[in-house]
Order: sequence, then structure tokens, then C-alpha cells
Amino acid sequence: MTSSSTPTAADGGAALPQELQTLAEAVARRRNFAIISHPDAGKTTLTEKLLLYGGAIQQAGAVKAKGEQRKVTSDWMELEKQRGISITSTVLQFDYSGSTINLLDTPGHQDFSEDTYRTLAAADNAVMLEDAAKGLEPQTRKLFEVCRMRRIPIFTFINKMDRPGREPLELLDEIERELGLACWPVNWPIGSGDQFRGVIDRRSHELILFARAQRGRQSEERRLSVEEARASGAVESDLLDQALEELELLEGAGAELDLELVRAGELSPVFFGSAMTNFGVRPFLDAFLDLAQQPVARPSSAGVIDPVGPGFSGFVFKLQANMDPRHRDRVAFVRVCSGKFEKDMTVQHARTGRSIRLSRPQKLFGQDREVVDDAYPGDVIGLNNPGVFAIGDTLFLGPRVEYEGIPCFSPEIFAWLRNPNPSAFKSFRKGVNELREEGAVQILYDTDESKRDPILAAVGQLQLEVVQYRLEHEYGVKTRIEPLGFSVARWVVGGWPELEKVGRIFNCKTVRDAWNRPVLLFKNDWNLGQLRDDHPDLELSAVAPVVSGVEPISL
Repeated sequence: MTSSSTPTAADGGAALPQELQTLAEAVARRRNFAIISHPDAGKTTLTEKLLLYGGAIQQAGAVKAKGEQRKVTSDWMELEKQRGISITSTVLQFDYSGSTINLLDTPGHQDFSEDTYRTLAAADNAVMLEDAAKGLEPQTRKLFEVCRMRRIPIFTFINKMDRPGREPLELLDEIERELGLACWPVNWPIGSGDQFRGVIDRRSHELILFARAQRGRQSEERRLSVEEARASGAVESDLLDQALEELELLEGAGAELDLELVRAGELSPVFFGSAMTNFGVRPFLDAFLDLAQQPVARPSSAGVIDPVGPGFSGFVFKLQANMDPRHRDRVAFVRVCSGKFEKDMTVQHARTGRSIRLSRPQKLFGQDREVVDDAYPGDVIGLNNPGVFAIGDTLFLGPRVEYEGIPCFSPEIFAWLRNPNPSAFKSFRKGVNELREEGAVQILYDTDESKRDPILAAVGQLQLEVVQYRLEHEYGVKTRIEPLGFSVARWVVGGWPELEKVGRIFNCKTVRDAWNRPVLLFKNDWNLGQLRDDHPDLELSAVAPVVSGVEPISL
């Protein structure tokens, strides 16, 4: 992924028509990023503090709120509030220092990693959050690989510096050694744990000292030169000396901050701070806006599409049912990729070829929404979804364009979803279909059509619990789960004709996915290997092929 260019007369490019000049200026103001991390690294807390400093909220909430303490903005689903975890991606747009920021808050829990994969498809930058005490953790490694695959620039925020943790140099070494990602600390911590006083900005050579603020409020910051800090005694001399010595070691390494390497995903700017106490959040936000790339050109069926182009295009990366339970709404999250989006415009739906009028586009801010008149590349808008949109759909105006679809990944847990109350079948069917549409879980069906109950296929057990919870609380249907004894799924490349060539197969179960494609379920990898040995010409895939022009099966 490469940084897009927005030529203007000022930088030597040819003068643009006024409409494209306005578009270019809007694109240059935008920054779009996703936050990725392992659970409990502080991702939702950092999100809240970024909103606080961006002026989007007046008081930051707590993930696990007590009493009158305010709940977080990004965790809007009731189950998220109860468990204190993020289980669905959220979009939060706000303005800060002349920029429009689209923040994509993703689930950290591995059971919801598919939602994070989809959201990363809409991101231009990623912020990798790391716990200063724990360093790299399994889910962070997985999500980093997705970012690397997409060549997304990665900014690292080492969190919880106000608690006892590992040495900063050790944390950097771990990232470089295990991820193969070069690091360039933009700032350096002064002390740690209860002696964490602030950071040294490597670009301005200033000390940024923090004082604790009232819970949920912005912290107080002071900027001093090294000489001013020594003269005033603002920082203990031993802490300052140690930080300066470590900085000398970094400078001696000879690395430079190269924006080309940053935007190629090969060099990570690193920041230190504490989201809980607000230490280092504003310096991070200021530097991020300076270093992050603006919305970029994207590959498509019509070639690489520059965001500063006359034709609108965008793609659906997420569907969400019941964001407003009172209205039983269904919302499609659309990433704007090129051109200007305008309310009431009629666009083409690439998968179906239909024309669709987009009459009530919405700006998203967690659960809150408001109608917007226009949007630009990098923005995410919400569209009412009457069952028309699917994840990966492209919308466009002008010459046909279709962006690469978003694949489904291989689930590892399978279970029958039973509805013990036949009188509630209509609500049961509606709930299952809508939760499948939004990707909360994959739905499979038995090849014996007399067995009408769906099979839930999930990455993790918590996904099944969320589906049951939402069916009960959003659709009024209590359900029963009956586990199936399988742990591996593979799609048959070439579909039913290829499977029929093989004839009878053993030690696996054949089912259909929502697009009527054959899927083989195995008890374990050994059974999968056995089938491959017996039928070497049968090609299997752990990733579901992207579908175009086909309507999914409904329950």
C-alpha cells in the first residue's frame, strides 16, 4: 500500500479543477486508523483518551465502570458493558487540530478476530498497543501479520508505563527480533512505574512532563528543555540521567525516521505512555497526525483507484444489526475510497448490478449517529441496510469498479443451534439471518434438507455465547447449543462438481455454507491429512472464496 499523492499548484503539480482541489484538500486533512492489541492491553482505554483529547467527549469513561463512573463510548453493546471487553468493531469520527480522524476500534479478544480482520481492510494506518509489563502477546502477533500482509503502516504505543514493567530497550528489541519490524522511538520515557514522570520528545529535544489529573480528565503537561528541567529540579536527576543515557544509545545506533519506510510498514514509530493516567496521549496524537499517511490509493478490478478522483467508490466492510434496539435497525459500514459521497446520490451495487439511492447516510460515533450530507475518502459512513448489502460489497458511481472482497476464515468450533420453541421460529429465522449477514458467526447447513436447524461455525467459544445472548435479548428467542465433534473446516475448490468426482469420502461431514458451497468438517488435522492422502487431486482451502453476483441462502 503506497501513500496517495494530491498534486496542487503549490507543490509544482498542475492546477486542479476547483471540485478536485476541494476533494484533494479534504483527503489531505483525513487520517484513518485501527487500534490492534491483545486483550487487556488498554485498547479501549486509549480509545477513550484519544476521544477526550480530540474534544469528542468531555469525560473519558472506564471499561469496567463502578457506581456513577461513566461507561466507555466505544463499547456500546450491552454485553460489552457487562463483561468489560470489546466484542464488536466500532467507528468513531472526530476532528482534532485541523484534521478529521476516523478511528476504528477493534475487538482484542481472539474469538472475534474475524471482525478485526475485516476492519483492517478499511484502515490506512494501525496503532499496535503493547503492555509495558507483558510485551508482545499472541493476539498482537496475529494482528501484526495481517497488517504486514496489507502493508499497513504500524505505530506502536507502549502502554501502562505507570506500572512496573520491562525495560524500554528490552521491549524494542523484542519487537525488532520477533516481528522483524524496525523501531524508531518518537519519545522516550523518563522513569517507569510510580516514578514515571513523562517523556523526552526526540524530534524537539524537549521534556514533556505530566501531572495526574482528575479521573477521566486531560492531564496537565509541561514542556521544558533539559537545561530548564535540571535548573528547576522538575525531574529527579537520576531519572533524567538514565533516560538521557538510553537516548544516547539509541542515537548511536544510527537509525533515522524514514517516512517511506514507515508507510511501507517496515519501520514503526514508537511512543511510551499511560492511557489510564493520560500520560503521553496528546504527544502521541500530535505526532501521529504528522507522521501517519492520508487515505491511500487502492487496487480494484479497474486498476489502482486514487482517492482524488471524480467518481465515488467505497466498499462495505462491516454489517451491524440492532445498534439501536428500539428500531431494530441494520447498518452497513462503508469505507469511502474515492471521490465525494453526497446524501441522496444513486450508486451502483457491483455484486447485483442494481441502482441504489442512499437517502440517509450517517456519521458514526460508537452507538450514536447523525445524518451527514457528504463524506470523503478515509471516512466511514453508515447506511441503512434492508438486506441489500453483504460484507465486501462495492458501491460506485461512474465507470464500474469492484474492490477485492473480504474472505471468511476457517472456523474451529461447530455446534447445532436449536430453537426449542416452534412458535418463535419467525424471530429465530430473522435473528440467525441478520447475525450471519453481519459476520457475527458463520452459518452452515446440513446437506440433508430435512434437518433445518443451522450449524454455528465460530473461531472461538465466546462467539457462540454472544449469538445466544443476542438472539435472546435482541430477538426474544432462547436457544440451545449442541456441540458437534469437529474442529477443522475446508472449502472444496471447484465446488460440488469436484466433490462428486471423488465419490464417497470417510471420516468427515459434508455441509453447505450460506452460498451453497461444499464445506468438509474434520475431527482433527489427522483426518484432514488422511483425506488428502486418499484424494490428492481434491483441492481444499482454509479460506472461503470471495463470492460475487450470488445471493446467500437464508434460513
